[in-house]
Amino acid sequence: MTEERTIFHKIRDKELPATIVFEDDDVLACKDIHPKAPLHLLFIPKHFVSSIADVTPETAHLPGMLILKAQRYAKEKGISGYKLTFHVGKGGGQEVPYLHLHLLSEQAL
Repeated sequence: MTEERTIFHKIRDKELPATIVFEDDDVLACKDIHPKAPLHLLFIPKHFVSSIADVTPETAHLPGMLILKAQRYAKEKGISGYKLTFHVGKGGGQEVPYLHLHLLSEQAL
């Protein structure tokens, strides 16, 4: 089964432009194009999983990895207060079926 390509696949694969603020071998972070706070970033794993609801024992490390990368980013940038959120399914506000973590802060960079 092939995965349906989303906007996050295209950002990950550099097929669409994005304001990337962090990238390593496992994670990419970019600014949200519809920010809900002065600072609104999306942390996206490079390994595709559609949602928290679809995490398996083999991919259970991904949510924690996203949290740790966001935590490190906030610490390095001096962001003292922030909120981290995962949305699950359309009813939970997930707009793109690709696992991602929102980092929101009233502290703009």
